[in-house]
Amino acid sequence: MVRTRGLWLLAFVPIVANASAQSTSNSNALDNAVARASVTSIQARHQIHQNPELGNREFKTAELVAAYLRSVGLEVRTGIAHTGVVGILRGKRPGRVVAVRADMDALPITEDTPFPFKSTVQTTYQGQTVGVSHACGHDIHVAVMLGVAAVLAPMRDSLTGTVVFIFQPAEEGAADRNPEKGAALMLKEGVFSDPHPDVIFGLHSLPDYDVGKIAYTSGPTNAATSIFSATLTGKSAHPAWPNLSVDPIVMAAQAILALQTIRARNLPPLEPAVISLTQVHGGAGRTIPDEVRVEGTVRTFNDKIDGDVERRMREILDGVARAAGGSYRLDYRRLHGVNVSNPALVDRMVPTLQRTLGKENVMLVPPVMAGDDFSEFAKETPGMFFFLGIVKPGTTSGGAHTANFLADDSAIPVGIRAISAMVLDYLRQ
Repeated sequence: MVRTRGLWLLAFVPIVANASAQSTSNSNALDNAVARASVTSIQARHQIHQNPELGNREFKTAELVAAYLRSVGLEVRTGIAHTGVVGILRGKRPGRVVAVRADMDALPITEDTPFPFKSTVQTTYQGQTVGVSHACGHDIHVAVMLGVAAVLAPMRDSLTGTVVFIFQPAEEGAADRNPEKGAALMLKEGVFSDPHPDVIFGLHSLPDYDVGKIAYTSGPTNAATSIFSATLTGKSAHPAWPNLSVDPIVMAAQAILALQTIRARNLPPLEPAVISLTQVHGGAGRTIPDEVRVEGTVRTFNDKIDGDVERRMREILDGVARAAGGSYRLDYRRLHGVNVSNPALVDRMVPTLQRTLGKENVMLVPPVMAGDDFSEFAKETPGMFFFLGIVKPGTTSGGAHTANFLADDSAIPVGIRAISAMVLDYLRQ
C-alpha cells in the first residue's frame, strides 16, 4: 500500500483474465473472475470503512475509487457533483449503454462493532463533534461496483456496448446542508449526457437478509422522502419565574406528540406514510430559552399524501404556537420522489439473478419506507434497484443507521456476481 494525502490507498494490481474468462459466459468463468476481483474489493472496502466521509466530503473515498478504476483501464471523470466519480468501460463493439451506481457517503454515527477495521473517525457536523461511520453499507456498495469494474474490464474486446460506473456522493444528504447534492446534482452536471444509459442498475445493503440472498420489488421500491425543520419561538425567562416566559420547550413537547396524530388520524389507514422526529435542539444553561428546533423526515408513496402531511403539520404548529403566545416557522423540503424499479426491466433481469445466485436466493418483497435518491436516475432511464443481504449466517446486525450495523465482507462477491451477470446479460440480449 502507498500513503496518499492522508489515506492508505491500495497498491492496485490489474486483474488479468485468460482468454476463456474474457470470452465465455459460463458460470465457472464468472465465478473465477469474481473470486479474483473480490480480494482487492474487500481490501478497498476496509480502507473506505476505516476512513468514512460525510456527504460532499468524500475526497479520500473518491481518490481511492478513481485510482482503482484507472488501474483496471477505465476512462475516469472526477469532481462531478463535488466529489462524484464516473468510470467508463467501452466495449470493442458498439451497443447499448448500461449504468451502475454506488453511493459513497457515510453517516454521523459513532460505530460500535467488533470489526478490526472499524471507524474511529470524528468530524464536525451541524456545529457538533460526531463520530462518522458506514452505518448503511455504502462501503459495501462501492466495493461491489469496483469489483464489477475489475470483472468486466478484461472483457472489453468481447464486450458489445458500454458500461458507465457512477460513484455518487451525498445520498444521505450534504454535510453542509446544501440542497443541491447527490444524484440530482450529478444529473444536472451531465452524468447521463455522454453517453446516455439505456438502463441503470443499483443495489443497497439490507440487514434483513443473510449473505447470499437478494430481494427485489417490481414497481415502487423505496418511498419518497421529505425533510422538515420546525422552529418554535417563545420568550426567554428565568426558570424561577416561568410566568414571564413563553416556553418553547413546552410548545415543542406538545407539537411532537401532536405531529404523530397526522399518521393516526389524518391519513387513510391503508396509505403508507411514516413521520419521524429525529432531532430536538434548544436551550443552554439554566434559563428558559427563546426557541426550540425539531427536525425529522416524512416518507410516502404518494405526492398528495406528502402534501397533506405538510399542510396538516403547519396547522398543528400554528395552533400550538398561537395557544402558547408564540410563533413558528417551518422549512419543509422534498428531497426526492419514489424510487421505481421498472417492471419490464425487472421481468427481464430476474431470471438472470435466479440463474446466477439460485432461484431460492432471489426473493420478491414489498417496498420499503426508506428512501434513496437512485430514484432521480430511474426517472431519466429505466432502472432496477434491489437489496443485498449482508448478515453473515449465524450472526446478527443492528438496523441500518445504527451504531452496530454489521455488514459482512462475504456479501461483496455476491453483489459483484449479481451485477456483473445483469450487465453482461443485458448487453448480450
